[in-house]
Amino acid sequence: MNILLLGSGGREHALAWKLSRSSTLEALFIAPGNAGTRSLGKNLSVDPNDFDAVEKAVRDNEINMVVVGPEAPLVNGIVDYFEQDEYLKTIPIIGPNKAAAQLEGSKDFAKDFMKRHNIPTAKYRSFTKPTLKEGLKFLEQMQPPYVLKADGLAGGKGVLILDDLKAAKAELNNMLVEDKFGNASKTVVIEEFLEGIEMSVFVLTDGDGYKVFPDAKDYKRIGEGDKGLNTGGMGAVSPVPFAKSGFSDKVLNQVIIPTIKGLKKDGMTYKGFIFFGLINVNGDPYVIEYNCRLGDPETEVVLPRLRSDLIDLFEGVATQTLSERDVEFDPRTAATVMMVSGGYPEKYEKGKTIYGLNGVSNSIVFHAGTAADGPAVTTAGGRVIAVTSLGKDVAAALETTYESIENIEFEGAYYRKDIGKDLM
Repeated sequence: MNILLLGSGGREHALAWKLSRSSTLEALFIAPGNAGTRSLGKNLSVDPNDFDAVEKAVRDNEINMVVVGPEAPLVNGIVDYFEQDEYLKTIPIIGPNKAAAQLEGSKDFAKDFMKRHNIPTAKYRSFTKPTLKEGLKFLEQMQPPYVLKADGLAGGKGVLILDDLKAAKAELNNMLVEDKFGNASKTVVIEEFLEGIEMSVFVLTDGDGYKVFPDAKDYKRIGEGDKGLNTGGMGAVSPVPFAKSGFSDKVLNQVIIPTIKGLKKDGMTYKGFIFFGLINVNGDPYVIEYNCRLGDPETEVVLPRLRSDLIDLFEGVATQTLSERDVEFDPRTAATVMMVSGGYPEKYEKGKTIYGLNGVSNSIVFHAGTAADGPAVTTAGGRVIAVTSLGKDVAAALETTYESIENIEFEGAYYRKDIGKDLM
């Protein structure tokens, strides 16, 4: 089977790594990929959001299946593009169509979906520029901290949590009137703040059947002790120790099953991964957000624990026989730590040579923001490298990861030294 994988980050490197281990894979193409994926297949200089270019790549390389890594092509309707073409509609594509991808593409849509299907989430209201005054009054009725969310995709930066009412009002004005996040903040969701521990759950579904993948916890803040600016993720651990059977049962019955049934009831075709961003509030799960794809860097700890053939599972999605497929996971703990460019998530420099990658033997190195410069590997993004290890528990996995990180260096490299410590 020839597979085209769309994307260029750590999630896509992890997907490429897992797909490449399947005996049914003949050739893997990654568009555009990074310096890490080039050893697993052929990188193609194709923008995943240029659907015409994607179609050409599918035709030129006789692709049998397309796997969509990032959210933007899904929200922009790549699945619909395939379904409307006589040739492409015969090619299975892993990911939801545009309507179903609105679970991530619009927070207002997702909130309305959860309300309609009795899925537990924080209380909320949505506001636009014409209803700004109502939004300001609504903030006055809320208790701090105040949570403001840009409705659309904002590169992981569209959520603000503020302790001061005056600051919250100013930011609401910035988002709706000053277009702080562009089109993404033409609608803003204001919701109550929930106190608890966050975690992520992943489900692969063919629209009817589903498989629950391992849960994970990621760390968004740049600074140790979960302080500082939000990032795309500084590390992750799987499984989450507090998500024992009782809590997991609640997640399944109160969140996962109602979501799968709700999509079907609403007439939406969903074939792919659903990411559930959850918060544990006194033992009860609440949905913070949906994503229409795997998370990053959670993918880098979830897929190394998958023992089953990923292509077999994807074929189950494509043929709606997922429930008949076997899925098995490694019981060990996986932990990943992200090495980032100096200055990230604010201004940072690219093009720094990365040394020591070949010196890592006990961990898996996933490239997130790298480029190839001849035989050399250089930094090409804010989040650069994810180093993942397996161990009997969180402490053992992290010990191996941090030992491996000592072999890798590039100018300005930074990483958090406290990933997973709150779980030990």
